[in-house]
Amino acid sequence: MIVAEKKPIQEIIEEIKTHDSVLILGCNECVTVCEAGGKKEVGVLASALRMYFLNKGRDMRIDEHTLERQCDHEYLDEIREMIDQYDGVVSLACGVGVQFTAEKYTQKPIYPGVNTFFMGVTESRGVWTERCQGCGQCILASTGGICPVSRCAKRILNGPCGGSTTGNCEINKDVACGWQLIIDRLKALGRLDEYEELAPIKDWSTDRAGGPRKVVREDVQS
Repeated sequence: MIVAEKKPIQEIIEEIKTHDSVLILGCNECVTVCEAGGKKEVGVLASALRMYFLNKGRDMRIDEHTLERQCDHEYLDEIREMIDQYDGVVSLACGVGVQFTAEKYTQKPIYPGVNTFFMGVTESRGVWTERCQGCGQCILASTGGICPVSRCAKRILNGPCGGSTTGNCEINKDVACGWQLIIDRLKALGRLDEYEELAPIKDWSTDRAGGPRKVVREDVQS
């Protein structure tokens, strides 16, 4: 899932302070799972903003709505009849949802209510960690299901580097060395001999290095 974190409320206040009406728009997908932008967070933010502006002597209209997703046209169409009632929208979706909402409603300012970080997993309640950077050329089959692109700070494909010590990355002693994890995994699978095989040069054009990416599936297009 895409992992995000709520922005400081003061940052949001600075963006909307000149408006008289604002819609707080949540998303029921990833940001709900990581407790950053679902219906509950929409309600908390809306209440906090109302209280702030009332204390400033302003009766700003702040309404709430949560979509199933903000990255699909069909769900964004739900707010077509209401969006013109507001001076701006604070989207609590990930950066993808914010941009797609802005692309669909070009005459309305759309403000991000969260900071988007990475694609990751839920380690435990309140703890999320990165697993994938969407490089576009998955090599997990040869690395025991552990990604050196996202788990190695240097994105080394034939590691580990000389900076790792006692199984930890040199950037932070609390971060496991990605390649140590790969070695341990290959050993557990009885495939440690594969560690000696040099990985071919990776095609980074499928990564962000190749610019904004696009996937077209003609077999599912209508």
